[in-house]
Amino acid sequence: MNLNDLLHDIHSLEDEIRVYERKYNILSEVFYESYQKGEEPADDAWVLDWTAWASAYELLHAFQQQYRAAIAKLQAETPSMSDVIARTSRRESINVPV
Repeated sequence: MNLNDLLHDIHSLEDEIRVYERKYNILSEVFYESYQKGEEPADDAWVLDWTAWASAYELLHAFQQQYRAAIAKLQAETPSMSDVIARTSRRESINVPV
């Protein structure tokens, strides 16, 4: 996986999560905290949504951690953030450790 693909996946998950936030009118952090405590949906029709929403939220955070680690590594190898952005804006294939 490269940095560009990872950022694309992060944006896709953010879009998916926004759909659930708009549908249920609650932020994901609030939903996920209750979900982690084992709270069950009040409506059986929500079960699949809640499972998908929680999974997308967990995956988003895992990808964000990967992204931050890759950026930190780039910053350590590159003199400035401007140089990092120069590389990313050119869509250089920057590998991300899995």
